[in-house]
Amino acid sequence: MGRVSTIPRRTFVALAALTALLVSGCAKEPAPRPAAPPSPSSSAAPTPTPTAADPAARAAALVRTLADEDLVGQVLMPYAYGSSATKVSPASAAGNRSLAGVDTPAEMVAKYRLGGVILVGFSADDPTSGNQATTNVDNPKQVRELTTGLREAAGKLPAGPAPFLIGTDQEYGVVTRITDGVTLLPSPLAAGAAGKPALTEAAWRAAGAELAAMGINLDFAPVADVLATRSTVIGSRSFGADPANASAQVAGAVRGLQAEGVAASVKHFPGHGLSATDSHKDLPVIGQSREVLDRTAFPPFRAGIDAGAMAVMSAHLDVRAVDPGTPATFSRKLLTDVLRGQLGFQGVVITDGMNMPPAKRWSPGEAAVRALAAGNDLILMTPNVGQAYDGLLAALRDGSLPRARLLEAATRVLTMKFKLADRPTPELSGLNSADHRKAAADLAAAAVTVLRGRCGGPVAGPVTVTSSGGRDRTRATLTEALTAAGVKVVPSGGTVVHLVGYGDGADDLRADAAVTVAMDTPYVLAAAKSPTLLATYSSSRASMTALAGVLAGKARPGGRSPVPVTGLPATTCGA
Repeated sequence: MGRVSTIPRRTFVALAALTALLVSGCAKEPAPRPAAPPSPSSSAAPTPTPTAADPAARAAALVRTLADEDLVGQVLMPYAYGSSATKVSPASAAGNRSLAGVDTPAEMVAKYRLGGVILVGFSADDPTSGNQATTNVDNPKQVRELTTGLREAAGKLPAGPAPFLIGTDQEYGVVTRITDGVTLLPSPLAAGAAGKPALTEAAWRAAGAELAAMGINLDFAPVADVLATRSTVIGSRSFGADPANASAQVAGAVRGLQAEGVAASVKHFPGHGLSATDSHKDLPVIGQSREVLDRTAFPPFRAGIDAGAMAVMSAHLDVRAVDPGTPATFSRKLLTDVLRGQLGFQGVVITDGMNMPPAKRWSPGEAAVRALAAGNDLILMTPNVGQAYDGLLAALRDGSLPRARLLEAATRVLTMKFKLADRPTPELSGLNSADHRKAAADLAAAAVTVLRGRCGGPVAGPVTVTSSGGRDRTRATLTEALTAAGVKVVPSGGTVVHLVGYGDGADDLRADAAVTVAMDTPYVLAAAKSPTLLATYSSSRASMTALAGVLAGKARPGGRSPVPVTGLPATTCGA
Protein backbone atom coordinates (compact mmCIF):
# COMPACT_ATOMS: atom_id res chain seq x y z
CA MET A 1 0.00 0.00 0.00
CA GLY A 2 1.08 3.58 -0.54
CA ARG A 3 2.20 5.72 2.33
CA VAL A 4 -0.33 8.07 3.89
CA SER A 5 0.92 11.52 3.00
CA THR A 6 1.43 14.10 5.66
CA ILE A 7 -0.31 17.45 5.29
CA PRO A 8 2.06 20.01 3.84
CA ARG A 9 2.53 23.28 5.68
CA ARG A 10 0.44 25.19 3.15
CA THR A 11 -2.48 22.95 4.12
CA PHE A 12 -2.20 24.11 7.71
CA VAL A 13 -2.30 27.70 6.53
CA ALA A 14 -5.47 26.83 4.65
CA LEU A 15 -6.82 25.07 7.74
CA ALA A 16 -6.22 28.15 9.86
CA ALA A 17 -7.87 30.36 7.27
CA LEU A 18 -10.86 28.06 6.93
CA THR A 19 -11.25 27.88 10.68
CA ALA A 20 -11.15 31.68 10.86
CA LEU A 21 -13.90 31.86 8.25
CA LEU A 22 -15.97 29.41 10.25
CA VAL A 23 -15.51 31.42 13.41
CA SER A 24 -16.42 34.70 11.71
CA GLY A 25 -19.46 33.06 10.18
CA CYS A 26 -20.57 31.83 13.58
CA ALA A 27 -20.13 35.31 14.99
CA LYS A 28 -22.66 36.68 12.50
CA GLU A 29 -25.20 33.91 12.73
CA PRO A 30 -27.05 32.40 15.68
CA ALA A 31 -25.81 29.08 16.95
CA PRO A 32 -27.27 26.21 14.91
CA ARG A 33 -30.30 24.51 16.33
CA PRO A 34 -29.67 21.02 17.73
CA ALA A 35 -30.06 18.42 15.05
CA ALA A 36 -32.64 15.76 15.63
CA PRO A 37 -31.15 12.38 16.54
CA PRO A 38 -31.10 10.01 13.59
CA SER A 39 -34.00 7.61 13.39
CA PRO A 40 -33.15 3.92 13.61
CA SER A 41 -34.32 3.46 10.04
CA SER A 42 -32.24 6.25 8.51
CA SER A 43 -29.27 5.09 6.50
CA ALA A 44 -27.40 8.40 6.30
CA ALA A 45 -27.70 11.92 7.62
CA PRO A 46 -28.54 14.63 5.06
CA THR A 47 -25.08 16.17 5.19
CA PRO A 48 -23.64 17.71 2.01
CA THR A 49 -20.60 15.79 0.84
CA PRO A 50 -17.50 17.99 0.55
CA THR A 51 -15.95 17.81 -2.89
CA ALA A 52 -12.52 19.27 -2.11
CA ALA A 53 -9.74 16.69 -2.28
CA ASP A 54 -7.66 18.36 0.42
CA PRO A 55 -8.40 16.83 3.86
CA ALA A 56 -8.40 20.20 5.62
CA ALA A 57 -10.83 21.65 3.09
CA ARG A 58 -13.09 18.62 3.38
CA ALA A 59 -13.02 18.96 7.16
CA ALA A 60 -13.79 22.67 7.11
CA ALA A 61 -16.68 22.13 4.69
CA LEU A 62 -18.17 19.45 6.94
CA VAL A 63 -17.70 21.52 10.10
CA ARG A 64 -19.82 24.29 8.58
CA THR A 65 -22.78 21.89 8.46
CA LEU A 66 -22.52 20.56 12.01
CA ALA A 67 -24.62 21.54 15.01
CA ASP A 68 -23.09 22.29 18.39
CA GLU A 69 -23.90 18.77 19.56
CA ASP A 70 -22.01 17.26 16.65
CA LEU A 71 -18.99 19.49 17.19
CA VAL A 72 -18.80 18.48 20.84
CA GLY A 73 -19.18 14.81 19.98
CA GLN A 74 -16.29 14.99 17.53
CA VAL A 75 -13.82 15.85 20.31
CA LEU A 76 -14.80 12.92 22.55
CA MET A 77 -13.25 9.45 22.37
CA PRO A 78 -14.48 7.33 25.28
CA TYR A 79 -14.19 3.62 25.92
CA ALA A 80 -17.26 1.41 26.07
CA TYR A 81 -18.22 -1.92 27.60
CA GLY A 82 -18.81 -4.95 25.40
CA SER A 83 -17.20 -6.95 22.62
CA SER A 84 -20.00 -6.15 20.15
CA ALA A 85 -21.40 -2.83 19.02
CA THR A 86 -25.04 -3.87 19.46
CA LYS A 87 -25.21 -7.04 21.56
CA VAL A 88 -23.71 -6.96 25.04
CA SER A 89 -23.98 -8.91 28.25
CA PRO A 90 -26.06 -7.61 31.17
CA ALA A 91 -22.83 -6.68 32.97
CA SER A 92 -21.57 -4.70 29.98
CA ALA A 93 -24.94 -2.99 29.60
CA ALA A 94 -24.77 -1.96 33.25
CA GLY A 95 -21.27 -0.60 32.70
CA ASN A 96 -22.41 1.43 29.70
CA ARG A 97 -25.38 2.83 31.62
CA SER A 98 -23.05 3.98 34.38
CA LEU A 99 -20.59 5.46 31.89
CA ALA A 100 -22.99 6.99 29.39
CA GLY A 101 -26.64 6.22 30.19
CA VAL A 102 -27.00 3.72 27.32
CA ASP A 103 -26.84 -0.05 26.96
CA THR A 104 -24.53 -0.62 23.99
CA PRO A 105 -21.48 0.95 22.36
CA ALA A 106 -23.51 1.73 19.21
CA GLU A 107 -26.08 3.60 21.30
CA MET A 108 -23.25 5.57 22.91
CA VAL A 109 -21.93 6.60 19.50
CA ALA A 110 -25.40 7.71 18.39
CA LYS A 111 -26.45 9.54 21.55
CA TYR A 112 -23.27 11.59 21.91
CA ARG A 113 -22.40 11.83 18.19
CA LEU A 114 -18.94 10.60 19.02
CA GLY A 115 -15.83 11.22 16.99
CA GLY A 116 -14.29 7.93 18.03
CA VAL A 117 -13.99 5.09 20.51
CA ILE A 118 -10.93 3.52 22.11
CA LEU A 119 -10.76 -0.27 22.44
CA VAL A 120 -9.26 -1.40 25.72
CA GLY A 121 -8.07 -4.68 27.16
CA PHE A 122 -5.71 -6.43 29.49
CA SER A 123 -2.37 -8.10 28.95
CA ALA A 124 0.11 -9.77 31.26
CA ASP A 125 2.47 -7.45 33.17
CA ASP A 126 0.52 -4.41 31.93
CA PRO A 127 1.57 -1.27 33.86
CA THR A 128 -1.47 0.59 32.50
CA SER A 129 -4.05 -1.84 33.88
CA GLY A 130 -5.15 0.67 36.52
CA ASN A 131 -7.35 2.61 34.10
CA GLN A 132 -8.53 -0.29 31.93
CA ALA A 133 -12.03 -0.71 33.32
CA THR A 134 -13.09 -3.39 30.86
CA THR A 135 -11.97 -5.24 27.74
CA ASN A 136 -13.27 -5.09 24.18
CA VAL A 137 -10.85 -7.44 22.46
CA ASP A 138 -10.79 -11.22 22.17
CA ASN A 139 -9.54 -12.06 18.67
CA PRO A 140 -9.18 -10.37 15.27
CA LYS A 141 -12.53 -11.59 13.88
CA GLN A 142 -14.39 -10.26 16.90
CA VAL A 143 -12.51 -6.94 16.75
CA ARG A 144 -13.32 -6.56 13.05
CA GLU A 145 -17.02 -7.21 13.73
CA LEU A 146 -17.00 -4.71 16.61
CA THR A 147 -15.32 -1.99 14.57
CA THR A 148 -17.68 -2.60 11.66
CA GLY A 149 -20.66 -2.19 13.97
CA LEU A 150 -19.27 1.01 15.46
CA ARG A 151 -18.71 2.47 11.99
CA GLU A 152 -22.23 1.57 10.93
CA ALA A 153 -23.57 3.51 13.92
CA ALA A 154 -21.31 6.49 13.22
CA GLY A 155 -22.17 6.51 9.52
CA LYS A 156 -25.74 7.57 10.35
CA LEU A 157 -24.58 10.76 12.05
CA PRO A 158 -24.18 14.19 10.44
CA ALA A 159 -20.39 13.74 10.64
CA GLY A 160 -20.73 10.35 8.93
CA PRO A 161 -18.83 11.31 5.75
CA ALA A 162 -15.62 11.40 7.81
CA PRO A 163 -14.23 8.00 8.88
CA PHE A 164 -14.97 7.08 12.49
CA LEU A 165 -11.86 6.90 14.67
CA ILE A 166 -11.23 3.59 16.40
CA GLY A 167 -8.04 3.51 18.42
CA THR A 168 -6.18 1.26 20.80
CA ASP A 169 -2.86 1.01 22.65
CA GLN A 170 -0.97 -1.49 20.52
CA GLU A 171 2.55 -0.62 21.67
CA TYR A 172 3.91 -4.20 21.67
CA GLY A 173 5.66 -5.58 24.69
CA VAL A 174 3.91 -5.17 28.03
CA VAL A 175 1.18 -2.90 26.62
CA THR A 176 -0.43 -4.85 23.80
CA ARG A 177 -4.21 -4.85 23.71
CA ILE A 178 -4.70 -7.45 20.96
CA THR A 179 -2.48 -10.47 21.42
CA ASP A 180 -4.23 -13.46 19.82
CA GLY A 181 -3.97 -14.15 16.10
CA VAL A 182 -1.70 -11.20 15.30
CA THR A 183 2.00 -10.70 14.69
CA LEU A 184 3.58 -9.69 17.98
CA LEU A 185 6.53 -7.38 17.58
CA PRO A 186 9.33 -7.26 20.16
CA SER A 187 9.09 -4.40 22.63
CA PRO A 188 10.18 -0.87 21.77
CA LEU A 189 13.19 -1.30 24.05
CA ALA A 190 14.23 -4.27 21.91
CA ALA A 191 13.99 -2.06 18.83
CA GLY A 192 16.19 0.46 20.62
CA ALA A 193 18.72 -2.29 21.30
CA ALA A 194 18.72 -3.29 17.66
CA GLY A 195 19.34 0.32 16.66
CA LYS A 196 18.18 -0.20 13.09
CA PRO A 197 15.34 2.17 12.19
CA ALA A 198 14.71 0.42 8.87
CA LEU A 199 13.88 -2.81 10.72
CA THR A 200 11.65 -0.88 13.09
CA GLU A 201 9.81 0.74 10.21
CA ALA A 202 9.27 -2.60 8.47
CA ALA A 203 7.96 -4.23 11.64
CA TRP A 204 5.61 -1.38 12.45
CA ARG A 205 4.39 -1.35 8.88
CA ALA A 206 3.37 -4.98 9.36
CA ALA A 207 1.66 -3.94 12.58
CA GLY A 208 -0.18 -1.14 10.81
CA ALA A 209 -1.47 -3.49 8.13
CA GLU A 210 -2.84 -5.84 10.78
CA LEU A 211 -4.49 -3.06 12.78
CA ALA A 212 -6.09 -1.73 9.61
CA ALA A 213 -7.43 -5.19 8.79
CA MET A 214 -9.19 -5.25 12.16
CA GLY A 215 -10.75 -1.84 11.52
CA ILE A 216 -8.45 0.15 13.78
CA ASN A 217 -7.19 3.42 12.28
CA LEU A 218 -5.47 5.08 15.26
CA ASP A 219 -2.71 3.55 17.35
CA PHE A 220 -1.74 5.26 20.60
CA ALA A 221 1.89 4.54 19.85
CA PRO A 222 4.82 4.78 19.59
CA VAL A 223 6.05 5.80 23.04
CA ALA A 224 8.46 8.71 22.53
CA ASP A 225 9.51 8.91 26.19
CA VAL A 226 13.27 8.82 26.73
CA LEU A 227 13.96 6.41 29.61
CA ALA A 228 16.00 8.77 31.76
CA THR A 229 14.86 7.08 35.00
CA ARG A 230 14.23 3.48 36.03
CA SER A 231 10.53 3.84 35.47
CA THR A 232 8.43 0.70 35.78
CA VAL A 233 5.41 2.37 34.17
CA ILE A 234 7.38 3.29 31.04
CA GLY A 235 10.27 0.80 31.14
CA SER A 236 10.48 -1.36 28.02
CA ARG A 237 7.70 0.70 26.41
CA SER A 238 10.46 3.23 25.65
CA PHE A 239 13.06 2.90 22.90
CA GLY A 240 15.76 3.70 25.45
CA ALA A 241 17.79 6.33 27.25
CA ASP A 242 19.57 7.90 24.28
CA PRO A 243 17.51 10.71 22.68
CA ALA A 244 19.13 10.32 19.27
CA ASN A 245 18.55 6.57 19.08
CA ALA A 246 15.00 6.93 20.41
CA SER A 247 14.29 9.66 17.88
CA ALA A 248 15.27 7.47 14.95
CA GLN A 249 13.15 4.61 16.27
CA VAL A 250 10.10 6.79 16.88
CA ALA A 251 10.32 8.16 13.35
CA GLY A 252 10.55 4.65 11.92
CA ALA A 253 7.52 3.45 13.85
CA VAL A 254 5.49 6.48 12.77
CA ARG A 255 6.36 5.96 9.13
CA GLY A 256 5.55 2.27 9.32
CA LEU A 257 2.13 2.68 10.90
CA GLN A 258 1.02 5.56 8.72
CA ALA A 259 2.16 3.87 5.51
CA GLU A 260 -0.68 1.42 6.15
CA GLY A 261 -3.37 3.99 6.90
CA VAL A 262 -3.14 3.91 10.70
CA ALA A 263 -2.55 7.24 12.42
CA ALA A 264 0.30 7.27 14.92
CA SER A 265 -0.04 9.12 18.23
CA VAL A 266 3.37 9.69 19.79
CA LYS A 267 3.26 9.83 23.57
CA HIS A 268 3.46 10.93 26.39
CA PHE A 269 4.30 14.60 25.78
CA PRO A 270 6.39 16.22 27.18
CA GLY A 271 8.15 13.03 28.32
CA HIS A 272 7.03 10.52 30.95
CA GLY A 273 10.43 8.84 31.01
CA LEU A 274 11.85 11.69 33.09
CA SER A 275 9.95 10.52 36.17
CA ALA A 276 9.60 7.10 37.79
CA THR A 277 6.20 8.00 39.29
CA ASP A 278 3.20 6.26 37.74
CA SER A 279 0.59 8.74 36.47
CA HIS A 280 -2.01 5.98 36.71
CA LYS A 281 -1.68 6.48 40.47
CA ASP A 282 -0.38 10.00 41.11
CA LEU A 283 0.83 13.18 39.39
CA PRO A 284 4.50 12.74 38.48
CA VAL A 285 6.75 15.76 38.91
CA ILE A 286 9.21 16.55 36.13
CA GLY A 287 11.84 18.58 37.95
CA GLN A 288 14.45 18.82 35.22
CA SER A 289 15.39 22.18 33.75
CA ARG A 290 14.07 23.43 30.44
CA GLU A 291 17.53 22.89 28.97
CA VAL A 292 17.34 19.20 29.94
CA LEU A 293 13.87 18.93 28.44
CA ASP A 294 15.07 20.45 25.18
CA ARG A 295 18.08 18.16 25.04
CA THR A 296 16.60 14.93 26.40
CA ALA A 297 12.81 14.74 26.33
CA PHE A 298 11.78 16.72 23.26
CA PRO A 299 13.93 15.25 20.43
CA PRO A 300 11.90 12.03 19.93
CA PHE A 301 8.67 14.04 19.81
CA ARG A 302 10.22 16.38 17.27
CA ALA A 303 11.35 13.35 15.24
CA GLY A 304 7.84 11.91 15.31
CA ILE A 305 6.41 15.24 14.21
CA ASP A 306 8.97 15.52 11.41
CA ALA A 307 8.06 11.99 10.30
CA GLY A 308 4.47 13.14 9.90
CA ALA A 309 2.81 11.84 13.07
CA MET A 310 -0.87 12.73 12.86
CA ALA A 311 -1.35 12.89 16.63
CA VAL A 312 0.50 13.55 19.88
CA MET A 313 -0.77 12.41 23.28
CA SER A 314 -0.41 14.81 26.19
CA ALA A 315 0.56 13.47 29.60
CA HIS A 316 -0.51 13.97 33.19
CA LEU A 317 2.86 15.40 34.26
CA ASP A 318 3.75 18.41 36.41
CA VAL A 319 6.54 20.04 34.42
CA ARG A 320 8.04 22.50 36.89
CA ALA A 321 10.31 24.27 34.39
CA VAL A 322 7.39 25.31 32.17
CA ASP A 323 4.10 25.39 34.10
CA PRO A 324 4.59 24.33 37.73
CA GLY A 325 1.59 22.76 39.45
CA THR A 326 -0.45 22.25 36.26
CA PRO A 327 -0.60 18.80 34.67
CA ALA A 328 0.63 19.03 31.08
CA THR A 329 -2.76 17.78 29.89
CA PHE A 330 -4.25 21.04 31.16
CA SER A 331 -1.32 23.34 30.41
CA ARG A 332 -1.72 25.85 27.60
CA LYS A 333 1.93 26.79 28.03
CA LEU A 334 3.03 23.23 27.21
CA LEU A 335 0.47 22.23 24.59
CA THR A 336 -0.11 25.49 22.75
CA ASP A 337 3.08 27.46 23.37
CA VAL A 338 5.65 24.64 23.37
CA LEU A 339 4.19 21.73 21.41
CA ARG A 340 2.54 23.82 18.72
CA GLY A 341 4.45 27.08 18.87
CA GLN A 342 8.00 25.79 19.41
CA LEU A 343 7.94 22.21 18.12
CA GLY A 344 5.64 23.11 15.25
CA PHE A 345 3.07 20.36 15.67
CA GLN A 346 -0.11 21.04 13.70
CA GLY A 347 -1.97 17.76 14.06
CA VAL A 348 -4.36 16.39 16.67
CA VAL A 349 -3.43 16.62 20.36
CA ILE A 350 -5.08 13.85 22.40
CA THR A 351 -5.29 13.67 26.16
CA ASP A 352 -4.03 10.70 28.10
CA GLY A 353 -6.83 8.82 29.84
CA MET A 354 -9.09 11.27 31.64
CA ASN A 355 -10.08 8.50 34.04
CA MET A 356 -6.60 8.64 35.60
CA PRO A 357 -6.19 10.28 39.05
CA PRO A 358 -4.44 13.51 37.95
CA ALA A 359 -7.37 14.31 35.64
CA LYS A 360 -10.05 13.35 38.16
CA ARG A 361 -9.29 16.27 40.46
CA TRP A 362 -12.03 18.00 38.44
CA SER A 363 -15.46 16.77 37.42
CA PRO A 364 -15.63 15.10 33.99
CA GLY A 365 -17.27 18.17 32.47
CA GLU A 366 -14.82 20.69 33.91
CA ALA A 367 -11.85 18.48 33.10
CA ALA A 368 -12.97 18.19 29.47
CA VAL A 369 -13.38 21.96 29.16
CA ARG A 370 -10.00 22.62 30.77
CA ALA A 371 -8.26 20.08 28.54
CA LEU A 372 -9.78 21.50 25.37
CA ALA A 373 -8.96 25.07 26.40
CA ALA A 374 -5.33 24.08 27.00
CA GLY A 375 -4.97 22.88 23.41
CA ASN A 376 -6.11 19.25 23.31
CA ASP A 377 -8.35 18.37 20.38
CA LEU A 378 -9.61 14.97 21.49
CA ILE A 379 -10.71 13.98 25.00
CA LEU A 380 -9.80 10.35 25.72
CA MET A 381 -11.47 7.96 28.18
CA THR A 382 -13.59 10.36 30.19
CA PRO A 383 -14.97 8.66 33.33
CA ASN A 384 -18.48 9.87 32.44
CA VAL A 385 -19.42 10.50 28.84
CA GLY A 386 -22.68 12.33 29.58
CA GLN A 387 -21.07 14.73 32.03
CA ALA A 388 -18.15 15.49 29.69
CA TYR A 389 -20.52 16.06 26.76
CA ASP A 390 -22.91 18.25 28.75
CA GLY A 391 -20.03 20.18 30.31
CA LEU A 392 -18.50 21.00 26.94
CA LEU A 393 -21.86 21.98 25.46
CA ALA A 394 -22.71 24.23 28.41
CA ALA A 395 -19.28 25.90 28.34
CA LEU A 396 -19.65 26.51 24.61
CA ARG A 397 -23.02 28.16 25.06
CA ASP A 398 -22.11 30.31 28.05
CA GLY A 399 -18.89 31.46 26.37
CA SER A 400 -16.44 29.95 28.85
CA LEU A 401 -15.22 27.67 26.06
CA PRO A 402 -14.49 29.87 23.04
CA ARG A 403 -16.28 28.68 19.93
CA ALA A 404 -13.08 29.25 17.97
CA ARG A 405 -11.27 26.67 20.11
CA LEU A 406 -13.97 24.02 19.61
CA LEU A 407 -14.11 24.68 15.88
CA GLU A 408 -10.35 24.44 15.65
CA ALA A 409 -10.31 21.15 17.56
CA ALA A 410 -13.17 19.59 15.58
CA THR A 411 -11.59 20.71 12.30
CA ARG A 412 -8.26 19.13 13.25
CA VAL A 413 -9.97 15.85 14.22
CA LEU A 414 -11.94 15.76 10.99
CA THR A 415 -8.85 16.65 8.96
CA MET A 416 -7.06 13.63 10.41
CA LYS A 417 -10.10 11.49 9.62
CA PHE A 418 -10.14 12.60 6.00
CA LYS A 419 -6.42 11.87 5.74
CA LEU A 420 -7.35 8.29 6.65
CA ALA A 421 -10.29 8.13 4.26
CA ASP A 422 -10.76 6.27 1.00
CA ARG A 423 -8.53 3.32 1.78
CA PRO A 424 -9.76 -0.27 1.41
CA THR A 425 -9.76 -2.38 4.57
CA PRO A 426 -7.21 -5.23 4.26
CA GLU A 427 -8.40 -8.80 4.61
CA LEU A 428 -8.02 -10.59 7.94
CA SER A 429 -6.24 -13.39 6.10
CA GLY A 430 -3.15 -11.18 6.02
CA LEU A 431 -2.74 -11.27 9.80
CA ASN A 432 0.32 -13.08 11.13
CA SER A 433 1.51 -13.69 7.60
CA ALA A 434 4.96 -15.03 6.81
CA ASP A 435 6.15 -11.59 5.72
CA HIS A 436 4.89 -9.99 8.92
CA ARG A 437 6.46 -12.67 11.09
CA LYS A 438 9.76 -12.17 9.27
CA ALA A 439 9.67 -8.43 9.95
CA ALA A 440 9.16 -9.13 13.65
CA ALA A 441 11.83 -11.85 13.65
CA ASP A 442 14.42 -9.64 11.97
CA LEU A 443 13.91 -6.91 14.56
CA ALA A 444 13.99 -9.38 17.46
CA ALA A 445 17.18 -11.04 16.20
CA ALA A 446 18.98 -7.71 15.89
CA ALA A 447 18.04 -6.86 19.48
CA VAL A 448 19.58 -9.78 21.42
CA THR A 449 22.42 -8.41 23.53
CA VAL A 450 25.22 -10.07 25.47
CA LEU A 451 26.20 -7.97 28.50
CA ARG A 452 28.57 -10.55 30.02
CA GLY A 453 30.28 -13.55 28.49
CA ARG A 454 31.45 -14.60 25.06
CA CYS A 455 30.08 -12.90 21.99
CA GLY A 456 28.35 -15.87 20.42
CA GLY A 457 29.02 -19.58 20.48
CA PRO A 458 26.67 -22.36 21.59
CA VAL A 459 25.75 -22.93 25.20
CA ALA A 460 26.84 -26.30 26.55
CA GLY A 461 23.94 -28.70 26.28
CA PRO A 462 21.67 -30.22 27.26
CA VAL A 463 19.79 -27.18 28.55
CA THR A 464 17.25 -26.73 31.34
CA VAL A 465 15.04 -23.67 30.99
CA THR A 466 13.85 -22.04 34.22
CA SER A 467 12.19 -18.73 35.01
CA SER A 468 10.76 -16.56 37.70
CA GLY A 469 7.17 -17.36 38.62
CA GLY A 470 4.26 -17.24 36.21
CA ARG A 471 6.20 -17.60 32.97
CA ASP A 472 5.25 -21.12 31.94
CA ARG A 473 4.17 -20.08 28.44
CA THR A 474 7.43 -18.25 27.78
CA ARG A 475 9.48 -21.21 29.00
CA ALA A 476 7.53 -23.48 26.71
CA THR A 477 8.07 -21.12 23.77
CA LEU A 478 11.83 -21.00 24.35
CA THR A 479 11.97 -24.77 24.82
CA GLU A 480 10.20 -25.25 21.49
CA ALA A 481 12.54 -22.80 19.76
CA LEU A 482 15.66 -24.39 21.25
CA THR A 483 14.55 -27.84 20.15
CA ALA A 484 13.92 -26.55 16.63
CA ALA A 485 17.43 -25.05 16.67
CA GLY A 486 18.94 -28.44 17.54
CA VAL A 487 19.52 -27.89 21.27
CA LYS A 488 18.45 -30.70 23.58
CA VAL A 489 16.26 -29.46 26.44
CA VAL A 490 15.78 -31.51 29.61
CA PRO A 491 13.44 -30.86 32.57
CA SER A 492 16.35 -30.80 35.04
CA GLY A 493 20.07 -31.41 35.30
CA GLY A 494 21.08 -29.45 32.22
CA THR A 495 22.86 -26.14 31.78
CA VAL A 496 20.45 -23.68 33.39
CA VAL A 497 19.13 -20.84 31.25
CA HIS A 498 17.07 -18.64 33.55
CA LEU A 499 14.50 -16.10 32.36
CA VAL A 500 13.47 -12.95 34.23
CA GLY A 501 10.96 -10.38 33.04
CA TYR A 502 8.73 -7.44 33.90
CA GLY A 503 8.66 -6.62 37.61
CA ASP A 504 11.40 -9.08 38.58
CA GLY A 505 14.19 -8.18 40.97
CA ALA A 506 17.24 -9.73 42.59
CA ASP A 507 15.11 -12.25 44.47
CA ASP A 508 13.93 -13.68 41.16
CA LEU A 509 17.44 -14.51 39.98
CA ARG A 510 18.92 -18.01 40.20
CA ALA A 511 22.41 -18.38 41.62
CA ASP A 512 23.27 -21.56 39.69
CA ALA A 513 22.15 -20.27 36.30
CA ALA A 514 24.82 -20.45 33.62
CA VAL A 515 22.86 -17.95 31.55
CA THR A 516 20.44 -15.31 32.81
CA VAL A 517 18.21 -13.58 30.28
CA ALA A 518 16.38 -10.28 30.87
CA MET A 519 13.12 -10.17 28.90
CA ASP A 520 12.21 -6.63 29.94
CA THR A 521 14.42 -3.78 31.15
CA PRO A 522 17.89 -5.25 31.83
CA TYR A 523 18.59 -3.46 35.12
CA VAL A 524 18.14 -6.67 37.14
CA LEU A 525 21.19 -8.17 35.42
CA ALA A 526 23.43 -5.96 37.57
CA ALA A 527 22.74 -8.34 40.46
CA ALA A 528 23.05 -11.58 38.48
CA LYS A 529 26.06 -13.87 39.05
CA SER A 530 25.76 -15.94 35.87
CA PRO A 531 28.87 -16.06 33.68
CA THR A 532 26.69 -15.21 30.68
CA LEU A 533 24.12 -12.42 30.71
CA LEU A 534 21.80 -11.82 27.77
CA ALA A 535 18.91 -9.46 27.11
CA THR A 536 16.02 -9.79 24.68
CA TYR A 537 13.95 -6.96 26.27
CA SER A 538 10.83 -8.85 25.24
CA SER A 539 9.18 -12.25 25.74
CA SER A 540 7.44 -12.44 22.36
CA ARG A 541 7.72 -15.59 20.27
CA ALA A 542 10.00 -13.72 17.88
CA SER A 543 12.29 -12.76 20.76
CA MET A 544 12.42 -16.29 22.16
CA THR A 545 13.20 -17.68 18.71
CA ALA A 546 16.00 -15.12 18.33
CA LEU A 547 17.34 -16.07 21.76
CA ALA A 548 17.33 -19.75 20.81
CA GLY A 549 19.40 -18.95 17.74
CA VAL A 550 22.03 -17.25 19.90
CA LEU A 551 22.07 -20.04 22.49
CA ALA A 552 22.44 -22.61 19.71
CA GLY A 553 25.42 -20.72 18.32
CA LYS A 554 23.62 -20.03 15.05
CA ALA A 555 23.28 -16.26 15.47
CA ARG A 556 25.49 -13.49 16.78
CA PRO A 557 23.97 -11.29 19.52
CA GLY A 558 24.44 -7.90 17.87
CA GLY A 559 22.27 -5.68 20.08
CA ARG A 560 23.46 -2.99 22.48
CA SER A 561 21.68 -2.21 25.73
CA PRO A 562 19.70 0.98 25.11
CA VAL A 563 19.82 1.82 28.83
CA PRO A 564 22.81 1.83 31.19
CA VAL A 565 23.12 -1.16 33.53
CA THR A 566 25.31 -0.71 36.60
CA GLY A 567 28.64 -2.48 36.25
CA LEU A 568 27.97 -3.88 32.80
CA PRO A 569 28.88 -2.77 29.28
CA ALA A 570 26.26 -2.08 26.62
CA THR A 571 27.58 -5.22 24.91
CA THR A 572 30.62 -7.49 24.96
CA CYS A 573 30.41 -7.87 21.19
CA GLY A 574 32.35 -4.73 20.36
CA ALA A 575 31.17 -1.80 18.29
